[in-house]
Amino acid sequence: DKTVSLRKDLSEMHEWITQAEEEYLERDFEYKTPDELQKAVEELKRAKEEAMQKEVKVKLITDSVNNFIAKAPPAAHEALKKELDVLITSYQRLCSRLNGKCKTLEEVWSCWRELLSYLDAENKWLNEIELKLKATENIQGGAEEISESLDSLERLMRHPEENRNQIRELAQTLTDGGILDELINEKLEKFNARWEELQQEAVRRQKSLEQSIQSAQETDKTLRLIQESLGVIDKQLAAYIADRVDAAQVPQEAQ
Repeated sequence: DKTVSLRKDLSEMHEWITQAEEEYLERDFEYKTPDELQKAVEELKRAKEEAMQKEVKVKLITDSVNNFIAKAPPAAHEALKKELDVLITSYQRLCSRLNGKCKTLEEVWSCWRELLSYLDAENKWLNEIELKLKATENIQGGAEEISESLDSLERLMRHPEENRNQIRELAQTLTDGGILDELINEKLEKFNARWEELQQEAVRRQKSLEQSIQSAQETDKTLRLIQESLGVIDKQLAAYIADRVDAAQVPQEAQ
């Protein structure tokens, strides 16, 4: 009987839709690791593709039902037409929900990758600060050399806040959804602690270098005054020698 065959096809399709909904849409998913999240994205992509492939099957069932209705007595129309309408509605809803969830998870995965990218960039910058702080730890030299080191450190510290703001926003977006929250909180705690520590050390080093510059400038000034004084004395002594003045005649200078 054609009606029995059509109802069997409709029933099998309904069962597949129900199973797909339970498997991919009704379950509670928890993503605690990047691997779990990536696996979920791949599974949903496959489910979406499989659902799209079922479109051919749905069209064949639709054509078969419509052809049967066109030839069958009116009494057989209503029930079959209703079942077909329910099937088409359920199928379209399934495809829409799968597309929506797949898109959402792909955006979540992209968000996670972006967060890692920003963290990597900021940690590289922190590495540069760490190296610069070590290089200026026991710096020797005059005021000019120390001043160059201070300028170099200050240029490095003039780092835009945008990256850190992006890290904060991306992390908030993910953890608000309960996605990779433990891992993200751990990474952020480590990053923020290191950021604060190096910022504080950099501020201390800047003050120390400023004091070293001031001290070096005072030393330079003192040396310059001594040199000027020695120059005056040298000229005076040279004049005494030229005039054949004996040391006994100028006891203060002799002393």
